Amino acid sequence: MKKKRVSSGIPELDRLLGDLFIGDNVLWYEDTGSFSAVFCLHFIRESLARKKPLIYVTFDRSPKNVVSFLGPLAESQNLTILDCFTNGKGDRSEVFNKFYEKDGALWPYQVIKVNDPTNPNYVGEAIYGLHSNLSGDVHFILDSLTGMQALWGGEEQVLQFYAKTCPRLYELETIAYWLIEKGAHSNRLKANINKIAQVAIDLSVRRGKSTLKIVKAEKRNSKFLNEQHEYLCEESDIIFEGQRQVKGKFDLGAKIKSIRLMRGLSQKHLADLTGVTPSTISQVEKNLIYPSLPALFRIAESLTIEVATFFKDHGLEKNLFVYAAEQRSTAILDNFAKEDAEALWLLPPDLESRIGAVIIRIRPGKKLAGHFFAHKGEELGYLIAGRLEMIIDNHTYQVNPGDTVFLPKDIPGQWRNTSEAVAELLWFKVKG
Repeated sequence: MKKKRVSSGIPELDRLLGDLFIGDNVLWYEDTGSFSAVFCLHFIRESLARKKPLIYVTFDRSPKNVVSFLGPLAESQNLTILDCFTNGKGDRSEVFNKFYEKDGALWPYQVIKVNDPTNPNYVGEAIYGLHSNLSGDVHFILDSLTGMQALWGGEEQVLQFYAKTCPRLYELETIAYWLIEKGAHSNRLKANINKIAQVAIDLSVRRGKSTLKIVKAEKRNSKFLNEQHEYLCEESDIIFEGQRQVKGKFDLGAKIKSIRLMRGLSQKHLADLTGVTPSTISQVEKNLIYPSLPALFRIAESLTIEVATFFKDHGLEKNLFVYAAEQRSTAILDNFAKEDAEALWLLPPDLESRIGAVIIRIRPGKKLAGHFFAHKGEELGYLIAGRLEMIIDNHTYQVNPGDTVFLPKDIPGQWRNTSEAVAELLWFKVKG
């Protein structure tokens, strides 16, 4: 039976590694300044985006520190923090226990305090007990083996715990990241844990440059074992040196971004429509990665255009002033059902213009909660047919055929077609 593939949340790392698989125990050997936390953050973000349960076992960080590190991700109901710090390296201090007193059950976080983390067997029971209440493939971050050694008093205890836990997590079809400071342990311990892990990755800092080396990748055909790959951390994105491309005349990322903005979509909205993560869309738009052909078709479909549109350059076509009605594409209206309203773009999506023009048709008696677009800038509308009611800041405005609507900055909280016919509205939005 083939193992299920899992993404690290960093497409280039997946390519170098040959993907992760359910059952993998992944050792991360880290140097100071090697951004191991960012690799973990991408994995956490990817797991939660896929609605996979994730357990963050912390020996080195207080729950407050972990929550701060994760930001809004900490509020996910699919994330549980298993606190081995407060009653461990935190020495049961009131300073750390105050975290549990504040707001009590009103927390948006799921945090479980291990009563006796100084006992490796007790920690194991806490991990398996929590896992038994979760369904599907469970993902783990174990932070860290170095913290376990400091708490348990020696490498032998760490090795025994690791040797028992890794095979069991493998059989339970989980995937686990294990963090370890490589300078804090003997070569004997590192050699022994390498034998048990399915994947081992070395993060180093050499002459001021961060590098990643895949030391072990069991049962996969990675061509990059033991090669040094330089990378940078830019705005929480991991960018490998091999990804940096010289931009030519054709810029796919800029084209996708331009059409997305013209459609009024955020990176997250496009990612949701396409079935990828916002990080993937961000990297595609920066030309750090190229989408596969199926992914490119899904992006085009989500933007309601033909794939060929990405490769056209309207600026090189001369005397093109008329755009045929049959070539119009559908506009996505935020949060509105298709049976209530529909819209068509009047201009090609890749036309470089500060003006977005659209025909909006609202069916009789339908009420739209909110505005057509999430747009910051001036907007102008002309009602061709029908009658509309527009509400802004609890004030109701009647719009009749021939009337003009001008919105300098405020946007309506509601539209309603009060006529018995389809209301047809010509709408313009101007980029700031």
